[in-house]
Amino acid sequence: MSHIRRISVHVDESDPGHFYWVLMEEGDDASQWRELESADESYDMWLDALQAGTKALIAYAPDERIGPREPGDDEDASPVGIPIR
Repeated sequence: MSHIRRISVHVDESDPGHFYWVLMEEGDDASQWRELESADESYDMWLDALQAGTKALIAYAPDERIGPREPGDDEDASPVGIPIR
């Protein structure tokens, strides 16, 4: 099984009081990050934007036990150290 994808969530305030969540993924070089996805609409509160961004990040994980993996990984394979039941 490959390594977990390095995806971060942060909140951007493009204009005062307008908060957007942003998902970024680490590139081949650890100093390079690319935007995966961002909110289409702004949120009035920073916390609401963060929570929505976290929900978007969770959607990248097909299985909550193993988190987001690179495309092509065997989603039915047993994660290391976790027996199949």
